[in-house]
Amino acid sequence: MTNRTFTMIKPDAVEDGHIGAILNDINAAGFRIVAMKYTKLSAEQAGKFYEVHQERPFYGELVSFMSSGPIVAAILEKDHAVEDFRKLIGATNPANAEDGTIRKKFARSIGENAVHGSDSNENAAIEGSFFFSALEQF
Repeated sequence: MTNRTFTMIKPDAVEDGHIGAILNDINAAGFRIVAMKYTKLSAEQAGKFYEVHQERPFYGELVSFMSSGPIVAAILEKDHAVEDFRKLIGATNPANAEDGTIRKKFARSIGENAVHGSDSNENAAIEGSFFFSALEQF
């Protein structure tokens, strides 16, 4: 069964010029991009997207970081998309990520870790719908 996941190339990776390399890794891993946009989140939008973390101590810093510069949002499709993408991006802390993963190669730190990846099929659908209408998904 084919399913979808959601990703964002975060402001650190965009600023560092890694969009092309990250998209290349995504394509090489067999994902099909079904929606993609280059945009910038306001602090309000970033806060809404990450509201699940509202009570966590890093929430304010996360919102500030995610609204600090442009991002690339995308919906990806592949069998076992969520699980396979989580493997491709690696551990949240790039110091603990496996060699060859996106975060190992491109992340600056645990807080500026290059990419977001949905953690479940349900969240992938919610997160993808946050950025894309049905008319924008192919």
